[in-house]
Amino acid sequence: MTPTERLQAQTDSAAPAASRIRRVLQWCVVACIALAGITYSSWVLEFVLPIDADPTDTFLSQLAEEGAPYNWVFTTGDTVTGVLLALAGLGGLILFTPRRRYFTIGWIALLCFGLATIADAQWSLKPADPNSPRPDGGLFPQLHQVHALTSSVSVFAIFIAMVAFTVGAFKYRKWPVLRHTGLWILILGSAVTAWMLIADNLPGDYGLGIAQRIQVGAMSLWLLALAAQIAVAERDSPAPVRVGW
Repeated sequence: MTPTERLQAQTDSAAPAASRIRRVLQWCVVACIALAGITYSSWVLEFVLPIDADPTDTFLSQLAEEGAPYNWVFTTGDTVTGVLLALAGLGGLILFTPRRRYFTIGWIALLCFGLATIADAQWSLKPADPNSPRPDGGLFPQLHQVHALTSSVSVFAIFIAMVAFTVGAFKYRKWPVLRHTGLWILILGSAVTAWMLIADNLPGDYGLGIAQRIQVGAMSLWLLALAAQIAVAERDSPAPVRVGW
């Protein structure tokens, strides 16, 4: 065997191993997204833990504010969610090829959402100062702190990811789970976000706490739908799944 033939044989034998490793890492991305969808729902524990809060007129950030009972539960949930999605977003950019514009935007937005969620948990809401001259006008006025920026960035990033992946699913005629289930979840999340933005500028609270819980719940469901879609694509593909089919 010539040196060239020997090198080619070594390359051919290494290819299946590299393909298996890549496939395992892709499944790790799926697992990270699915777990993040679950951990981002840690707020439901407010109905189990002895917390004295009315979900109709309290913001979820108040569950994790400094000095709140069991705030470590909710900050931990958000931190784990952020780490998982930051890894998933980075892994998606590296592992899934060939690149498609909308899917690339989606992975970057998912990465940004993860990083912003980590920051959101680390710079948790501080209790309102009773001596502050700022008027109390609903849920959003109490977010005039660093937490306001991290929360805004995280919400903006996840919606960019949801829209980008959904548009890509339609444009490239792939990913039916996102074209159907994912689309309805996106519509629901968008509707309650509009509810929050409009109602917050009107007198009264209009159940903003409920709207915000539905919004975050929709985000969690969408993450599970994304994980399910990639898992289906991976299962049905004999080769490593390619997001930009």
